[in-house]
Amino acid sequence: MSTSTRPSRADPARDAARAVTSPSAPAHTAVDDAQGLAFGVIMAAVGVAILTQLGLITGQTAGLAVLLSYLTGLPFGAVFFVLNLPFYWLGWRRMGPAFTIKTFISVAALSALTWLVPGWMSFAHLNPVFGAVLFGLCSGAGLLALFRHGASLGGVGIVAVLIQDRTGFRAGWTQLGFDAVLFALALLVLDLPTVLLSALGAAVLNLVIAINHRRDRYVAY
Repeated sequence: MSTSTRPSRADPARDAARAVTSPSAPAHTAVDDAQGLAFGVIMAAVGVAILTQLGLITGQTAGLAVLLSYLTGLPFGAVFFVLNLPFYWLGWRRMGPAFTIKTFISVAALSALTWLVPGWMSFAHLNPVFGAVLFGLCSGAGLLALFRHGASLGGVGIVAVLIQDRTGFRAGWTQLGFDAVLFALALLVLDLPTVLLSALGAAVLNLVIAINHRRDRYVAY
């Protein structure tokens, strides 16, 4: 009698946590992690600068923070940091202390950089379509670096993984449902072309992660 094991759906947050402890992969040094997290956070901060320059939003917790920032006038960094606080307890239990600490540092650094980057760079002209694609590429590269060094930008992804483990409901579907609600709410305050451009940027970001963060094709280290 033969048995088969159905492969589980790849999840970036889960893979990031596993990459840190995988016995088959050489460990990153502290310097490796520092430069990887710095690169990831800086690229994500540039992505946020592009996003806010164009008045767009994105998916997941970052998108909710951008939308609330537009509605309240509060800085994105402060909103993003506060929104992520409830997720650290889940991250600690689900992903472990190393992942959670690196994620906390990354979120705090991104929150600070979003205050600083607009004073360091600006755009006299930025085509909205190109800007949306550029946001997706920059943010995707940043998140990819964070995943490869055992961190993330927290948020909904951790909840999605927990729901998948408890109920079997795929994490990707949970994240897709959250984004669908988020973009629908965005239509209440943003015009349709802006929301469509935002969706383009989010699609590019997710495509970068989907193609480049596959443990069946690439090794983490």
